Amino acid sequence: MSFRFPDLSGIRLKGLALFLLAMAAPVASASAADEPDLIFRRSTVFKWMSPNDKLATYGLDDPEVEGVACHFTVPEKGGFKGWLGLAEEVSDISLACRQTGPIKFKNKMEQGDDMFRQRRSLFFKKMQIVRGCDAKRNVLVYMVYSDRLIEGSPKNSTSTVPIMPWGPADANVQKCAEFFTQ
Repeated sequence: MSFRFPDLSGIRLKGLALFLLAMAAPVASASAADEPDLIFRRSTVFKWMSPNDKLATYGLDDPEVEGVACHFTVPEKGGFKGWLGLAEEVSDISLACRQTGPIKFKNKMEQGDDMFRQRRSLFFKKMQIVRGCDAKRNVLVYMVYSDRLIEGSPKNSTSTVPIMPWGPADANVQKCAEFFTQ
């Protein structure tokens, strides 16, 4: 009499399919910003038969803090893998955030909440812009970084936005500490 393992191939395939579907689903956050606006792209590496590698600069408004906009530049892989969306993008991302009008907080937030998330590879890597409050200086702090399912990247960029009056009608400057929980 010999022992046979039960056939689990159908279960494994279904589990793998569910895992791949979950990983391929767009990463979203209830408080994260909508899709950013493309400002411009510049080619960095010429490729003969496929799309060039590029740097792309995007802009977006903070969805929870009226009067703050951020711009970030990301590398975009060309070639056939990049064209098909299969290339893993590198983690070199720059960030600049500025006050663009009177600052008004819409809701309470946690330190390090996501402002924006975007996938940077087909399955495992994502870029995140998070925000926090330097209560002592009344400054909003934004940081961009990328992470993977297993291991993230230490590459990051930080930008700060001092909360300042915006014209004579904006004399009552809000304190970010009142809107962030530790």
